[in-house]
Amino acid sequence: MVRIITIEREYGCGGGQIAQRLAARLGWNLWDQRLTQEIARLAHCDESAIQGREERRDPLYRRLLRSFSLGSYEGNFGVYPIETLDADKIVRISQQVVEKAAAAGNCVIVGRGSQHFLQSRTDTLRFFLYASRDDKVRRLVSEGIAASDAQVLVERVDRERAAFIKNYFHAEWPNCSVYHAMLNTGIGDEQVIHVIMNFPDQSSSMGRAVS
Repeated sequence: MVRIITIEREYGCGGGQIAQRLAARLGWNLWDQRLTQEIARLAHCDESAIQGREERRDPLYRRLLRSFSLGSYEGNFGVYPIETLDADKIVRISQQVVEKAAAAGNCVIVGRGSQHFLQSRTDTLRFFLYASRDDKVRRLVSEGIAASDAQVLVERVDRERAAFIKNYFHAEWPNCSVYHAMLNTGIGDEQVIHVIMNFPDQSSSMGRAVS
């Protein structure tokens, strides 16, 4: 029985909104913003600190500085203060949270490497959502983002996500083999939800219990 759905997505394709509606339709838990909140709780920091670093590698200067400090006597005494909340720690905590959510079941999990953390589970369907550049920009503009900013964001955020996957999972992004299907959201959000809920005909095997 399918108890978990992971949604990886290109920025601006509507993946977050689709995941939200899908979870509501199934009566399942949505792990998107909630995942960020739980990671922040376990890391003892504000959500804003997590949101700025999820699905990203640390900038080169931070990684180099951290490497130097880890091997230096002065670093241990905080002469050069180094942030302990780095991308490596966020990934470790993310895996814990994702696996805990998966163990409970009946959930839709958005990004954060969940497609890799859970790829060996037989009760999980993994989807990648994408769209044309024009569709993504139009969607972002409709959400109130300036067109010039949207043009930049659709390139930058996906570039960061690709680097994150390459760094932590040693795979290209999107790495097609990990997904059960890749869907173009240009067909419409409702159609995407319909395909997922009936893939290949999961309507009889998805647990529809509100949890």
